[in-house]
Amino acid sequence: MSGDIAFYLLAALAAFTVGLSKGGLPLIGMLGVPLMALSISPIVAAALLLPIYVLSDMFGLYVYRHAFDRRNLAILIPAATLGIAIGWATASITSERLVTLIVGVIGLSYCINALMTRGGGQAKPADVPRGLFWGTITGFTSFVSHSGGPPYQMYVLPQRLDKMTFAGTSTIFFAAVNAVKLVPYWALGQFTAGNLKVAALLAPVAVAGTFLGFRLVKIIPEKAFFRFVEVALAAVSVKLVYDALFKA
Repeated sequence: MSGDIAFYLLAALAAFTVGLSKGGLPLIGMLGVPLMALSISPIVAAALLLPIYVLSDMFGLYVYRHAFDRRNLAILIPAATLGIAIGWATASITSERLVTLIVGVIGLSYCINALMTRGGGQAKPADVPRGLFWGTITGFTSFVSHSGGPPYQMYVLPQRLDKMTFAGTSTIFFAAVNAVKLVPYWALGQFTAGNLKVAALLAPVAVAGTFLGFRLVKIIPEKAFFRFVEVALAAVSVKLVYDALFKA
């Protein structure tokens, strides 16, 4: 692995996308595992990227320390922790392909509904029943395949938060999710000395991506920002459905 230039180029690009997502450009980080899966096993890629997620989260927490929605976090973090626990308890019997398909369908359902109701309807509040449901789904899918973005967006996007609050809430929420995931990933033997060494080498790339992502969020117009989020959600969801149905 250490002598494979192609691997390190893909790994650096994956780490950079993770950093961008932690800087406030959600869903881009979901490209990390597929990129690395071009050269290594998706399972190994997911385990290798988790420390990079966690490190990038630290910088994301710093840049968004003043921009987040407390009520959403209070609802979503406990629910996601429950979802992670369910994922851990069912790891040996869970079909990753089925989970990937479900996550992709959820994302596409939101995008189709948003397109059909463009400009109509009122913003939905951060209510507990929906938050507990989607938060649990997010924690479960994030644990299984690092694909918690679509169910999370299904709950948060309809609230129509301003872009900085939306980005900050997303960053802080997934920082908590990734921190909780460290324990079960370690217990399942997903971390090795080799993986941690590669993650350390990629860390500066991820950190650079985090600060660039934050700068981009600040300068992108709000309407364009949320249009980008929806387009990214649609693209990622299509890929997830394709992977689940056709990828060997």
